[in-house]
Amino acid sequence: MSSNNVLASLEAMLFAAGDPVEPAKLAEVLDIDVENVIKMLGHLEAMYDENDGGLRLIRIDGKYQLCTREEYSEEVRGLLEIKKNTPLSQAAFEVLAIVAYNKAVTRSFIEQIRGVDCSGPVSNLIQKGLIEEKGRLDLPGRPLVYGTTDRFLRCFSLNSLDDLPDLPENTEEKDDSQTSLFADGENAAHEKEEDSE
Repeated sequence: MSSNNVLASLEAMLFAAGDPVEPAKLAEVLDIDVENVIKMLGHLEAMYDENDGGLRLIRIDGKYQLCTREEYSEEVRGLLEIKKNTPLSQAAFEVLAIVAYNKAVTRSFIEQIRGVDCSGPVSNLIQKGLIEEKGRLDLPGRPLVYGTTDRFLRCFSLNSLDDLPDLPENTEEKDDSQTSLFADGENAAHEKEEDSE
């Protein structure tokens, strides 16, 4: 198979897949080694960048996906009549950060950090496709474990969770062993609960 045919095949497969695809899967279909596939994907990515067209090839956590360029997002929304998503609440952002920085957590872990019930924000984030169920822990009750999705990486322009910015150091000492990522938010939540009593 010629280089042009490989490029065309990769383009067709990525377009048809829609979701991010691992190079190994593409190599298996084309019956060529993964190194060549990655090299050809690099050529395809460069071609899209040079042409400056409406499409681009992106890498997400080692996978590849065709997508539209951000500058044409309004036109795409207009054609597909996609309504703009409602912005995430502060609570949802906090839950999302806890999940992302800890990579895989249970809802009880999230609630221990935030100090309040998190069923609403968790459900909201699942509906938006930003987090998903990753399995269950081998513990009593077999609690669900949540982690971020490829959509989360795309929305925040990250190649992987390793690209997340470093968290500020928390110098406050606590009585328990649990470190909160959102100490101020947790205190505010407790104060709000106390005020409502």
